[in-house]
This record gives sequence, C-alpha cells and structure tokens, in this order.
Amino acid sequence: MFDFQKFPHRRYNPLTGEWVLVSPQRLERPWQGKIEESPPETRCEYEPTCYLCPGNERAGGMRNPIYTDCFVFDNDYSALISELPDGQLDIDNLIIAKSERGVCRVVCYSPQHNLTMAELNVLDIERIVNVWTEEFTRLGLRDFINYVQIFENKGTIMGCSNPHPHCQIWANQAIPTEPSREHESQLTYYKTNAERCLICDYLRIESENRERFVFDNEYWVALVPFWAKWPFETMLLPRRHVGSISILSKSEQKSLADALKRLTTRYDNLFRTSFPYTMGFHQSPTDGGEHNFWHMHIHFYPPLLRSANVQKFMVGYEMLANAQRDFTPENAAIRLRELSDNHYRSAGKKEKPSK
Repeated sequence: MFDFQKFPHRRYNPLTGEWVLVSPQRLERPWQGKIEESPPETRCEYEPTCYLCPGNERAGGMRNPIYTDCFVFDNDYSALISELPDGQLDIDNLIIAKSERGVCRVVCYSPQHNLTMAELNVLDIERIVNVWTEEFTRLGLRDFINYVQIFENKGTIMGCSNPHPHCQIWANQAIPTEPSREHESQLTYYKTNAERCLICDYLRIESENRERFVFDNEYWVALVPFWAKWPFETMLLPRRHVGSISILSKSEQKSLADALKRLTTRYDNLFRTSFPYTMGFHQSPTDGGEHNFWHMHIHFYPPLLRSANVQKFMVGYEMLANAQRDFTPENAAIRLRELSDNHYRSAGKKEKPSK
C-alpha cells in the first residue's frame, strides 16, 4: 500500500483549487543548519518612540489618546482611499486597470508595547474579538465596501514594521484574489453537492479521526489542514455554519478568544520564541448577497521550519511550479498538539488581571 507519510505525493486544496507537493522522504537528508533558541526579547511596557503607544505622536502627525483598552484608527498611510473618482483602463483585454476605493484601519490590541496575543489574557482577547465584530459590521454596511479583510502580521520576518501588538483591517470595493478563489470554490461545491457546505463537510471528515486536530473547544476547532503548505500552518474553524464574525453568538465569541489564546501560545512554545505568522479571517462578502455557502474561517501562516531561526521560504520550484513541503501536515499537528496551553514565559508568574 502507498504510505503517504513516507513517499512523495500531491495534495489538493479544495478552497483554492491549488496543489501542494509533499515530500516526506526528504526529512532523511542531513541537516547542517543550526537549531537553537532565540534570546528572549526584552521590551518595555511603554516605548517613547513607538507611534502606536498611548499618548505618542503617530507617523502621520496625529497623537494617540491615553487609551487603556483596544484603540482603533484610520491608517495614516492607507493603501486604499474612500473618496476616489472612477477610473478604468482596458487595451485589448490585456492592459487592464480599475480604480479601487476602500478604507484601512489599525487595531491596537493593548496599550502595553511588550505584549503579543499569546501573552494577553482571554478577557483581553474577547475585547479584541468584539472590536473585530464591530469594525466588520460597520465597514461592511458602507455602500461601496464589498469585502472586509481582517489580518495580522506578527514579527519582522513577516513584514511587521512595529512590534506593538496590533492588526489591520482593509475594506475593499472588490473582493480580493484569495477570498475570491475561496468564494468560487465554496459556491461551486454548494451547487454541485445538494447545497452542502464545503467546510462543514471537510470538518466532518477531519472530526472522524482527529489526526490533524491541534485542539478543540465547545465551538471551535484548530487543525492543520490536509493541504497545508507552510510548515506549521493551521486553521480555526467554527463548528457551526456561519458566514462571518458578525453572526457569532457571545458564547462563540468567547470560545474564539480561548482558541486564539491557546493556538498562539502553542506557537510560541514550539520553539520558545515569539512566533511570527500572518493571520487572517476569510468571511463572506459584504455586498448584500445571501452567500449561504460561505463558512468563515481563520488562516495562520507561520514561516518557521526547524527552529526559532530557520525560516521557510517559497522559492525556486514553489514560485515557478507549486508549493512544496517535506514535513507532513499530520506530523505538524502532532507537534502542535503535544505542546502546553501555558506560555513558556509565564512559568512561575501570576497572570495579570484584565484592565
């Protein structure tokens, strides 16, 4: 019989229509890279030069209030502009461009400069979930906004320009490329499978043997997807069929906060470092349509491979052909599943109460 844990094979991603090449036999090759922990980061609770800390002047000249909770503001150097004239270019269906309106927001998770989501307590993360819900709903109601993308880049190797704990929300006139692919895949599956949901069916399959589960709670499942292309890629999936964060019950929101805390903590514990990643929500469009086929989910794409200092790059074959990985998703799930829910830096420390 073919052993998918030993021999090269391709795996299909039904959400995007893409393939990933899995080559587990390559783990047998000699490894000469260093495997070591990074020195612990030492950052102050308040940084006078940080443009996201309370009371400080931002890059655009505005001054932050002395905030004590989440703080949300329009990005001073926004990638999208709300007031924009229509523009279009089309030369023989080859040179094509269109104007794109939108809004970019920044969400500071905490006034403390030296914390990450993994080091916040669950009550603080619940407040972040509430802010995401409010922003998604408010932005989605604007007549020219058809998609709201919530995302966080954590760590300098993921392009984060400021370590202060924060995320961004970009609200677009058009549905961006990646959500658009998932939109079409879920719609096609819905139409060709008696109006069943792609992710509901996938979650049912994963729940049968839990081989790729990292953990689960009452309302959410954290798993390494079968088609994962990043070494320790995960997804957070709500058990209930819901299209967006705005439909979650209070209990589901609290459960999401718990799942975010547990997952980000396990990431940090993996290599005992502040683990970098790109995290993002994929949710139904806000264009006024029904979109009953959409099942919201959250992607985590972390780049670390073997240690705190060994990064996975998408280069060569992966840029020119398709994604490839050596470490199977099943092995990644085992590694993450075996980690503690207690942050490695919190040993012996009493958690600070929520403010």
